[in-house]
Amino acid sequence: MSLLSVRNLVIDYARTRALDGAGLEVAQGETVGLVGESGSGKSTLGSAVGRLLPRAARRTEGEVLVAGEPVFDLPHGRLRHLRRRHLGFVFQDPIGSLDPTMRVGRQLRLVLGRGGDVRFHLGRVRLDDPRVLRAYPHQLSGGMAQRVAIAMAMATSPDLLVADEPTAALDSQVREEVSNMIFSLAAEAGTSILWLSHDLPAVARRCDRVAVMYGGRVVESGPAREVLGDPAHPYTAALAGSAPAAAAHGVRLEPVPGRPPVLTGPSPGCAFAPRCAFAEDRCGHERPVPVRVRERDVLCHRAAELQDRLLQDQEVKA
Repeated sequence: MSLLSVRNLVIDYARTRALDGAGLEVAQGETVGLVGESGSGKSTLGSAVGRLLPRAARRTEGEVLVAGEPVFDLPHGRLRHLRRRHLGFVFQDPIGSLDPTMRVGRQLRLVLGRGGDVRFHLGRVRLDDPRVLRAYPHQLSGGMAQRVAIAMAMATSPDLLVADEPTAALDSQVREEVSNMIFSLAAEAGTSILWLSHDLPAVARRCDRVAVMYGGRVVESGPAREVLGDPAHPYTAALAGSAPAAAAHGVRLEPVPGRPPVLTGPSPGCAFAPRCAFAEDRCGHERPVPVRVRERDVLCHRAAELQDRLLQDQEVKA
């Protein structure tokens, strides 16, 4: 049984559809990267794992299971217990994710409970200065605040850590150090990670598997290095070709043509069809179902026949 199972999840915000039948699996001890353009649904999916969606969000279909528990169907008491026992979260804005009215030490004590060693957990994230305990979040740098957030998220050794662009707001010097810290603590605790990111090379390097999102659905998932290095979905190929790291490997950068979709309801066909160089008539009106291609699941009508074409296109650009 998967630790996390997201099945056909549909989330609407008023007139906008954020998730349009998203599916995702994370096993115990596994690290999974979730990538895609802004607006693809990554953050909504990450928040849905703990039912941390804003008030305007509405689940209209599907389910999220964490350790076999149906997250959206739990009463609030059981939901709080599930979050505390199984889940940890680290968000992009570290200062905004902490309580601005409460000192750091008190916030960590509330997480640990009576008898918890606050100094030990701050020391694990290299915050040994005792003044940090007495500080308010706004008195910390971005990097220090994120370390506090990591200490709080990992204090109870959760089964799953959801990290939503946790280093995006940090400068480059701190970014790698914080990433190393998260993965090291997770490995030590046996914690699975769902890592939401725009940084494709980092995902390929650090994650066991990757799930590529587009238009509120996961369009390709499989082993991270294979999916990002040898894509089977046209969108994954376009995304990998537009990443800055591609230029460092001698690949000519090709921006993804067109604009991401803004859905107001279920997509009648493939959401990527208007931007896809390989689209045919049925792509616009038939929703694709997952096809198994080279050890990954792909939402594309033409996945089997296109695999060689996509590989050849990448070789031509190199």
